[in-house]
Amino acid sequence: MGKLKIECLDRKVRLRKIAKTVYKTLGQTSNFKAELIFQDGEGITALNRNTRGVDSITDVLSYPSLDGIKGKILKPDDCPTELEGKYIFLGSIVLCEEKIRAQALEYGHSEEEEREYLITHGLLHLFGYDHMNETDKKEMREIEKQIRFILRGVKE
Repeated sequence: MGKLKIECLDRKVRLRKIAKTVYKTLGQTSNFKAELIFQDGEGITALNRNTRGVDSITDVLSYPSLDGIKGKILKPDDCPTELEGKYIFLGSIVLCEEKIRAQALEYGHSEEEEREYLITHGLLHLFGYDHMNETDKKEMREIEKQIRFILRGVKE
């Protein structure tokens, strides 16, 4: 049994439980690594503009290193170009603390819960899930609900 390791050099954030829950929910068995970065509103707006052509602030951006992996149980041999030692590098997630604070207030829950949700959302993107059409959106939201239930005991 492997694990998902989330590295965050910006600040101390509780990540182990989120990583373990996403990993188990997706049925993975290899070792994975993802990077978590925090940006201010100006920084994430610039990233959003430069990488997506959207000139506005956003809560989370995901930069997957692998394509076409949704629903697959990955092995190191499947992605030799993304191996970092014994880990498969999934990509990077960028969060905006300003949006986390605002959305936590808007949705009536803690900043920790909002951050947890956005990290989960970003990780699912790194594992190939998306919400560009209704079918994919429904699938991704269902997995997010499963993970949220495990993490928080919250049923929606």
